[in-house]
Amino acid sequence: MQSSVLPDGILNGIRVLDFGRYIAGPYCAALLADHGADVIRIEKRQGSEDRFTTPVTPEGVGALYLQMNRNKRSMTLDPRHAQAKEVMARLIREADIVVANLPGQTLKSMGLDYDSLAAINPRVILVTASAYGDQGPWAKRVGFDGIGQTMSGAVHMTGEPGQPYRAAVNYVDFGTALHCAFSAVLALMARDKTGRGQVVSGTLLGTALTFTNSMLIEQAALKINRQPTGNRGQTAAPVDLYRTTDGWILCQVVGQPLYERWAALMGEEHWLTDARFASDESRGIHAEAISERMQRWCDERSSAQALETLGEARIPCGPVLEPQQSLDHPASQALDLFHPIEYPGLSEPAPIARSPAKLSETDVVPMRPAPGLGEHTEQVLQELGFDVAQIQTMRDEGAI
Repeated sequence: MQSSVLPDGILNGIRVLDFGRYIAGPYCAALLADHGADVIRIEKRQGSEDRFTTPVTPEGVGALYLQMNRNKRSMTLDPRHAQAKEVMARLIREADIVVANLPGQTLKSMGLDYDSLAAINPRVILVTASAYGDQGPWAKRVGFDGIGQTMSGAVHMTGEPGQPYRAAVNYVDFGTALHCAFSAVLALMARDKTGRGQVVSGTLLGTALTFTNSMLIEQAALKINRQPTGNRGQTAAPVDLYRTTDGWILCQVVGQPLYERWAALMGEEHWLTDARFASDESRGIHAEAISERMQRWCDERSSAQALETLGEARIPCGPVLEPQQSLDHPASQALDLFHPIEYPGLSEPAPIARSPAKLSETDVVPMRPAPGLGEHTEQVLQELGFDVAQIQTMRDEGAI
């Protein structure tokens, strides 16, 4: 039975069991919760490991947990405990979606594999995310975001000769979560037609290979074997990071119209008449010369001056910001993206990012903070029909 305390949203009436950890599963569930789904995060009695990543409170609650688990309820449960079997069965009977980015053998041992779920509730949708999928030589291996980055070609191309670099942000995890959330909604729509649930399975490697697909297409077609050039682009120019008198900026000139604007800004005719710079492809080949000219232009300007001039010329550019500067920048503020959330132990509200894609006629639900450990355990169990004595017995025996 759906809790009456949850605000309305487009997914109101959809119940999600979130057994996910870290990002790929929890962020998928968070996106569903943002639009009104009743998401119940189910974690270990002592708190799951992702609760404590990048701690920001005296109790060790992590920044990642605060972001991933807004708008959710929390219950603690040991699915393998004998006393928990009936709890699991009732939860699954009431669920529309089960999210679990856990290895296949772990899903089976917890009774979260699709055959086990469908035996209880044939309408349930299982959303999984693994490193490599359930086929192939690495199917049983586990992995994090970085494996997708390294195995997709992205880390090789992000670095410099002899020194590859991975991205500091977990874009593979977030991309997998986005694909899974989108597919979960599609599965709900399909269920309306068929009456049956199904499995949504995402992979970190699949997401990463999708993101680098154009680079891989070029390699398959031309066998070009590109090597890294640091921040300098290879298929257009100027595309690079440039030092100014007081910082760094990024300039990205892709396509002939933008290049002509840039050349006009330089005020030198040969950038438009020299055959080496006739197309994006040829400019990419000779990008070092173009970047050198752009660097000399930036050497004479502050970041603010360079960005103002480039902006007026309608040339894509942006400052290289530190994290605090990212929070404070007027462009960030104008998005109305961050929702300040009070959380015990924080000296000031945490800026939790809302869903960045907005619907003109359908809003997200008001944001609620990530729940305390097991904050809603008794509430959820009572909704499932367990009485106070039964709940206390489960607590005494270590099932919850």
